[in-house]
Amino acid sequence: MSTEDDLRLEVENIDLRRLLAQAGIGAAEHKVLEQLQRLLVEELHHRVKNTLAMVMSITSQSLRTADSIERGSEAIEQRIIALGRVHDLLLSTRWTSAKLAAILKTALEPFDTSGGGRFFIQSSDIEVSSAAVLPLAMVLNELCTNAAKYGALSNASGRVEITATVDDSQQQFRLTWTEKDGPAVHEPTRRSFGTRLIEHSFVNQLKGQSQLTFDPSGVTCVLDIPLESLKPLPPS
Repeated sequence: MSTEDDLRLEVENIDLRRLLAQAGIGAAEHKVLEQLQRLLVEELHHRVKNTLAMVMSITSQSLRTADSIERGSEAIEQRIIALGRVHDLLLSTRWTSAKLAAILKTALEPFDTSGGGRFFIQSSDIEVSSAAVLPLAMVLNELCTNAAKYGALSNASGRVEITATVDDSQQQFRLTWTEKDGPAVHEPTRRSFGTRLIEHSFVNQLKGQSQLTFDPSGVTCVLDIPLESLKPLPPS
């Protein structure tokens, strides 16, 4: 660092100390504020890196599995919009936790374009940690996207039943997605990026298991997740 830069920083530090003194903040308080700022910057850096990694994965995999550049671009756009909705939810809760009902609403609302009635939900409204909100919401987004293209949300009469239950004795959470009254379902010849996200990537983040079944009467997806992967950490 040059002498000029050193001089500039020293002047800025003098100005900062003067402002802190005028505000009644002493050296000890200043040190605490510096530590807090460092922690906030490190946490922000961690979250930005995770988000960028997610965007890069979405982009590369969406293009790799798409039939054309246009469809790949559309898939990327839809998934990044979904990612943005989840971030808005987390921002509204200050990245602490979110109710399961809020997560379901965030994921399902863009697909319930008829004004209600496409989704029938029975849910235990548990509190979900901020780390688990994103993978859970993105699994729901992929299920909705698939249903809107090929399943129960692709016609006027189809509907989706969602049940979310908690087994306290086994410390397990189960979410069951069942599509009904949609067009006849056929087993896909290859697993799409969205299917792989459901079966591996996001579910693995939650240390859970998924079972995706393509019955002719409708797609069914069962997620089994340990409660410890969902519950917020107790305050220290």
